[in-house]
Amino acid sequence: MRRLWRPGRRFLGQHLRALTVLAGWSLLESGHTFLGGYGAARALDDGFLAGRPVTGLLWLAAAATAAVLGGFAVRGVFTGLAGLVEPLRDGLVRRTVSDALAGALTDPARADTAAVSRLTGQTEAARDGFAGVLLTLRSFVFTAAGALLGLGALAPLLLPFVVLPLVLGIGLFLAVLSPMAARQRAYLDADEALAAAAGRTCEGLRDITACGAGPRTAGELTDLVAAEAAASRALARWSAARTVALGVSAHLPVLSLLAGAPWLLRNGVTAGALVGALTYLTQSLLPALSTLMTALGATGTRLLVVLDRLAGRAPSPAHRPHPGAGPGTRPVPGTPGTAGAGPLGTAASPSVPVRDAAGAHPPAVELRSVTFGYGARPVLDRLDLTVRHGEHLAVVGPSGIGKSTLTALVAGMLTPQAGEVLVDGGAVVGRPAEELARRRSLVPQEAYVCSGTVRENLCYLRPEATDEELAATLEALGLHRLVDGLGGPSASVEPHRLSQGERQLFALARAHLSAAPLVLLDEATCHLSPREEERAETALAARPGTLIVVAHRLSSARRADRVLVLDGTRPAVGTHDELLTASPLYRDLVGVWSGGAGR
Repeated sequence: MRRLWRPGRRFLGQHLRALTVLAGWSLLESGHTFLGGYGAARALDDGFLAGRPVTGLLWLAAAATAAVLGGFAVRGVFTGLAGLVEPLRDGLVRRTVSDALAGALTDPARADTAAVSRLTGQTEAARDGFAGVLLTLRSFVFTAAGALLGLGALAPLLLPFVVLPLVLGIGLFLAVLSPMAARQRAYLDADEALAAAAGRTCEGLRDITACGAGPRTAGELTDLVAAEAAASRALARWSAARTVALGVSAHLPVLSLLAGAPWLLRNGVTAGALVGALTYLTQSLLPALSTLMTALGATGTRLLVVLDRLAGRAPSPAHRPHPGAGPGTRPVPGTPGTAGAGPLGTAASPSVPVRDAAGAHPPAVELRSVTFGYGARPVLDRLDLTVRHGEHLAVVGPSGIGKSTLTALVAGMLTPQAGEVLVDGGAVVGRPAEELARRRSLVPQEAYVCSGTVRENLCYLRPEATDEELAATLEALGLHRLVDGLGGPSASVEPHRLSQGERQLFALARAHLSAAPLVLLDEATCHLSPREEERAETALAARPGTLIVVAHRLSSARRADRVLVLDGTRPAVGTHDELLTASPLYRDLVGVWSGGAGR
């Protein structure tokens, strides 16, 4: 409230005309409140109790007429309301857009994408909340003015019996309003933090599975759920306190009036005045107070929080960036070289292939009648595949045919619905994540670069790598110019300032330097030029081990020892020349590649 008081006062000062219109129509509307109780008292005292029923009926008719006229005044009330609500919404939209554009121009890589949520959801919430609170607040103010004026006109002795318990209830309500707003903010912060974490988790499920971080991620989400539940319970407790305050305000004035009725009658207050006072309480004052407390306790506290956020205050915990991190970055995990990290590849520990009984190496990768699908129709249906140690295999096929699914199955991030996937002669399913991470390195299309130095990023999977080994990797992938431009291996990396292609080069160098005997590239060179792609694939194929590449250029397929063509029904495996003869789909793909930009 303190932070919003000055800009709120300035806003209202700029719209005095709309405020005057709203107040004028509200004053006219409140006339029926005054006549409601006063007419009932006069109808009883001057009419029915005095033996003049016509007079009583006329007073009731006057009260009814005032109610009808008050209904017409509501139209003017909404005209004045629009003169305040719409400028507020327009101002919030302008501020949100201006702040977002200013931030984007200052640092395009850190553009505030959350501004879309503020622009669409929060500004509308502020508009609707402001309209609701203002409508109920002015209704209570003018209704209370009409009712209290009527009580004073009937009998001044009635005022203490109504006003004192009313003030007590309002004071109790105001006492709980501030802590309730704090609990509302805490709940919104907890809810946003959980939503943000859940969104990041859903985006990185494949990577979480690959690095065996499932239990840790589940634990973090569990903590966030518990925090939101605790915030919700705290908010519920203060909501209960608000209900108590509402009960005191709604019932204590009536009880006070009824308890003091004998004394009031003895001191000259008429029966009609008592009935009029009860009419004011039950028909006007208390319903308006109940509506006001409900609006302020729920919509009002939420409105304060939203306005405070839109006013450009400190971001909520859900949106506070990690120190040194930018969009598309991940903090460097605490223990490099253990359990790997799906997008970063595998750990540095060398892998010793399992030998069969005869002492020969088993295949690097073997799929035995593997079936997997996301719906009724499988993406891979009883697929058999054998990839030898040291082989370079390219995987091609139309979009959505199952190429990424195949790499995820080999990496152990998906479990086949039927069949078996083996790496180095051992089944992938059931292997500890740490062991899988030592045996394979997966580089996905989205390349991850962490906050830290160049060396920490490139040697993450082999922190013990020597300077000579690092230099050899930089030379093999042609990264010397990029690294020198950043300031050398010891320079700090600002991930958000790297292009997507540069991030992919970092990820490919990380996989090249690792000790994993199997490297899987899932569209990991899509942001590189054909020359950069050729150099990277040649370097990865030349290192000891096996390379499987999801190809998106004809040149990738031609460089491979063999090509796997996925067509959804009859996959084919062979060299480039063999498949040109044996696979109509491969011929079609080569025709598309040769005639387009993906040559």
